[in-house]
Amino acid sequence: MEEVEIPQYFLCPISLQIMKDPVTTITGITYDRENIEQWLLMAEENTCTCPVTKQLLPRDTALLTPNHMLGRFIRSWTICNAEKGIEQIPSPKYPLNKSHVFRLIRQVNNPELYLEALRKMVTMISENEENRKCLDEGGAIKAMVFFLLRSFKEGRFIMGIEEALRIFHLVWSPTDENKQLVKENHDLIEAILWILKSRKMCNNKNQVVTIKTHAMLVLKSVVSVSSTNLLTSLTRDFFQQMLDTLRKNSNNYVSQQATKAALHVLIDACPGGRNRLKMIELGAIFELIELELSNNEKRVTELVFSLLSHLCSLADGRAELVKHAAGIAMVSKRILRISPATDVSAIQILGLIAKYSATKEVLMEMLRVGGVAKFCMVIQADCEAYLKKKTMEILRAHNNVWYNSQCVQIYILTRCPGQ
Repeated sequence: MEEVEIPQYFLCPISLQIMKDPVTTITGITYDRENIEQWLLMAEENTCTCPVTKQLLPRDTALLTPNHMLGRFIRSWTICNAEKGIEQIPSPKYPLNKSHVFRLIRQVNNPELYLEALRKMVTMISENEENRKCLDEGGAIKAMVFFLLRSFKEGRFIMGIEEALRIFHLVWSPTDENKQLVKENHDLIEAILWILKSRKMCNNKNQVVTIKTHAMLVLKSVVSVSSTNLLTSLTRDFFQQMLDTLRKNSNNYVSQQATKAALHVLIDACPGGRNRLKMIELGAIFELIELELSNNEKRVTELVFSLLSHLCSLADGRAELVKHAAGIAMVSKRILRISPATDVSAIQILGLIAKYSATKEVLMEMLRVGGVAKFCMVIQADCEAYLKKKTMEILRAHNNVWYNSQCVQIYILTRCPGQ
């Protein structure tokens, strides 16, 4: 292969490689953008200097000026020398600016241009973090909310809803402006439910899963910042849809992401006692136990147990868990097997049952399925002191029922008064 002499001014002073995106610093030296941005990122505060001149440089990458003329020379030269083995360099993709964002947002309101505008936004978000921030600051969240509400109120499941949901999810940040937009937005909740229930979205299974997943992720973001007023007004239909999302069957296309998002939504809605009661009446305890019995992901287990501990704070919730043939056994089995967070929730659940729903049959069930043995193991395991204390209280409270158990020994019930 013929050796090609590369012009010296095409090379980045840092990497000594051909520059793909030349930018000039305030010292007048041109570098490849990726290299100088990495240099600025790694430099310590107040000691950042130009690699060539050693003059002080601000760390703000916004002060780097694209050297368009040199970039065009380099790209032209690589094309001319492609046959000699020189790799061609594509035109760099520059970060968005506010005026471009505003133009795209205006196009979202145009029936002929909206779809292309939405797809451009999705592409730009995927290119770099600066584009995501620019879209957020330019009002993309507000534009997506209005787009979804318009589709909902017109009752038309149009093309672009998937992109709008994706943009909302990827751009969302809990700024004061964004929170103010959604925290009391009952219509937005209804619009997302409409999307989740729609049978007109498409016939492609994978696309259905994608749309539902992004709808649930958007709902998770909205509910996480919703006002108490909005949370207390959530309907039975809302909770039924969340439980339907947890249900696994051949006709219910649900991703693991959507499952976790639904669990987050239900947990965030729990502070209201009425909401917990609605969930219980709709069969949440049964669905959660069935979900966990077929689950093999740690994070899902932690969320399931967190939600169960909320629901078991009510008598109806405890009654439903005890009624399920695998309820107590499933909770007991997970102790010391999953994570400290799961242990806390599991002990909380069994502690509530042992304190408020402790019939002799229930206590003997705990003994039979290994719950009592797990209590003894927690006391001897490397667990937090407060958790050991809670477990000791449960054992002592029902010593008269469990005293014949081989695992409940007198020295465990009486030792370590501080535990």
